[in-house]
Amino acid sequence: MPLSGIRVVDLTRILAGPFCSMLLADMGADVVKIEPPGEGDPIRRQGVIVEGLSWYFAQFNRNKKSLALDLHTPEGKAILARLIERADVLVENYRPGVLDRMGLDQARLDALNPDLIVCGINGYGSTGPYADRPAFDFIAQAMSGFMSVNGTDGEPPMRAAMPISDLVAGLYGAFGVACALVARRGNRTRGQRVESSLVNGLISLLSYLSAEYLATGRQPARTGNDHPIAAPYGLYRASDGEVAIAPSTAEVVRRLFRALGIEPLLDRPEFATYEARLAHRDAVNALVGERIREGTVLHWIEHLNAAGVPCGRVADLRAVFSDPQVLAQEMVLEVDHPGHGRVRMTGFPVKLSATPCRARLPAPEVGAHTEEVLRDLGLGDDIPRLRERKII
Repeated sequence: MPLSGIRVVDLTRILAGPFCSMLLADMGADVVKIEPPGEGDPIRRQGVIVEGLSWYFAQFNRNKKSLALDLHTPEGKAILARLIERADVLVENYRPGVLDRMGLDQARLDALNPDLIVCGINGYGSTGPYADRPAFDFIAQAMSGFMSVNGTDGEPPMRAAMPISDLVAGLYGAFGVACALVARRGNRTRGQRVESSLVNGLISLLSYLSAEYLATGRQPARTGNDHPIAAPYGLYRASDGEVAIAPSTAEVVRRLFRALGIEPLLDRPEFATYEARLAHRDAVNALVGERIREGTVLHWIEHLNAAGVPCGRVADLRAVFSDPQVLAQEMVLEVDHPGHGRVRMTGFPVKLSATPCRARLPAPEVGAHTEEVLRDLGLGDDIPRLRERKII
């Protein structure tokens, strides 16, 4: 697998950090998740619990090992230091400064392992006036500008349903780690620090809309399901449901009008050009909508796709996870969890032909791999004493 042989110490919890380390684990890295003894990561008790297992936790912690370790004790910190000495990557999502207060500032990390790549995921970045603030996805969506461009003009701003800032920060963190590993392998660096944040990640996603603001100072309008610079475009009501239609160029618009039997209307001045259609968006949408209402969703999906017009149904999750294309792409994964049965979760979005991702391990029970990890560190004889003192 792409990251086989890469050893990762995972100090993360909740979502952004565990998503980052899961992506590394899916690519083959040996990830040891360090959790407090007893209850472990808080998301073990969140989401839907089936037979004692949080499927939310199972989704974001597959392919990892769990080491239960009390990091509030000197011996717990000493064990962590031994892990770091042998690791390639350390991933953490504490607020800036917490790692330093644990005795793991950059100087100590460099002394332990000068080749270590440290990935820090936080809310706002580690510098600047907001660096010490607590962060949460909803706040990041608001403060990044992301929320301000969602929804419909005249209505309140709208958040994305999924915790998108956590997921983007985790994705960028994993991408940064992969880049740092390549740089290290090419002898361009030894270790280095990788940082991603909830707010910075969402700001980067605004680039399509922010380009106009940065060029002109104009705030983008909230356009809902309409496209800000294309018409017709959006959701149209068929006789039995909604159809999403996205003709993004003049040629595709002509294909759409031809497929709808209204191509001659493109000769009218108000519909003839891109600018004219934007200026008369309501009239264009009304014409397209009138024709779409005459057929079913299935009819238009087949007819418009055959005509070269991008379109699709608005699918709920039941439809998504039974869709033949989704199943063909193996985006529904089943993983055996001993004692909990088979857990269904989303599959691997990145497809590698020679070194594909695999579900090697289910999400672990708290401390399931404690003895294995400690023996690998040469601490097998200390396990009874460490258990007695509740350090592990």
